[in-house]
Amino acid sequence: MIEINPEKIRDISWDFNGADTKKHVHCFHSYPAKMIPQVAGRILEEYGKNAKLLFDPYCGTGTSLVEANLRNINAIGIDINPLARLISKVKTTIIPLKILDFYLEDFKDFLLSVKLSPVEIKPEVPNFKNINYWFKKETQYQLALIKEYFKKIKNKDVQDFFKVAFSETVRDVSLTRNSEFKLYRMDYKRIEKFNPDVLSIMVKKLARNRNGMAEYISLKKNKAISQVYDFNTVYQIPKDILPPLSVDIVVTSPPYGDSRTTVAYGQFSHLSNQWLGFEEINEVDKRSMGGIRKKEFRNFNFELLDKVLLKIAEIDEKRAYDVISFYIDYEKSITNISKVVKVNGIVAYVVGNRRVKGIEVPNDEITREFFERNGFKRIKTIVREIPNKRMPKRNSPNNIAGITGTTMNFEYIVILQKKFVKKGVM
Repeated sequence: MIEINPEKIRDISWDFNGADTKKHVHCFHSYPAKMIPQVAGRILEEYGKNAKLLFDPYCGTGTSLVEANLRNINAIGIDINPLARLISKVKTTIIPLKILDFYLEDFKDFLLSVKLSPVEIKPEVPNFKNINYWFKKETQYQLALIKEYFKKIKNKDVQDFFKVAFSETVRDVSLTRNSEFKLYRMDYKRIEKFNPDVLSIMVKKLARNRNGMAEYISLKKNKAISQVYDFNTVYQIPKDILPPLSVDIVVTSPPYGDSRTTVAYGQFSHLSNQWLGFEEINEVDKRSMGGIRKKEFRNFNFELLDKVLLKIAEIDEKRAYDVISFYIDYEKSITNISKVVKVNGIVAYVVGNRRVKGIEVPNDEITREFFERNGFKRIKTIVREIPNKRMPKRNSPNNIAGITGTTMNFEYIVILQKKFVKKGVM
């Protein structure tokens, strides 16, 4: 452990090098910039021992929700991406294995009947834009067969379980470069050789997820539940879902900047969302914080941030507006989140410090400042190395003495406690 100052610590025990980040239901689906379960779990062990309700305002695929439920803590998560909400819901919904196994065997029987049928089955292939650009014809046919099966499942939890495996299958069998989270098409030479066995891939995903569910069931010995919603904390948090002063602990990993220039969650999910028929597919990145560029330059009355904005503006004024737009929304979101946290409640934000035009944006200190404006006091900031995290490369020196490397190799766990209710905010 390297103590840079009493509040900022480089602690290698938080790195979790070699840890299994895909145990039980955490194996269900790949997703950009996922918080690993070991981080969420340790935060809860150290700061949430008496917590009854966890809130994750940018829950992604539900890592913190799962870890909370395992510790008998009820959880509420929100995300503007319909695919993320689906994955979170499925990971936190226990399906009895007898029911699940019945449908998995029935699905295999369905595939066999299709193979042996003397008459070709003609499933309905969706007609969305650029489907032929991203999927070969035979792939489209096999995906449509799978969808034909699960859309007839009456048990909603089981149907959603199939949808999660289907979504990941869609991504794997598409003509995208799967090493990227953004949508980039394979080169023509690779496309010519790429003929995925879609049905076998789907069966393997289902089997893997079934085993993950079985392990989760064996571990979860309580009645804690999660609820997942679609609303935007930039604008409001409905009081009928989360009343003021109702949350014991917030554990989350927010976006590090607008989706267009950092992690394109909408692009990553786009093909799956199209196949699943989610209507808001084109709005994910626009609805994200900073998704709509503001046209005015503003100060945040925080010297560290304001200096960064001026430096970026000197190089590229439009990029400065992107950063400003994100932090306008980020500050509003934090203000609304602060209202629902109890006095003495804990907030843990896992953030990264990105670079824009070669200038480091100190997201950890900005997060601290915005929460302290709402009655919080920082307990500490833990600096951890991110092993093998798939994210856009953002080379950046750290602002902590003794720590070298790129900021994309490090993230910051900012832990704060609410000390008082800000006047006039309830």
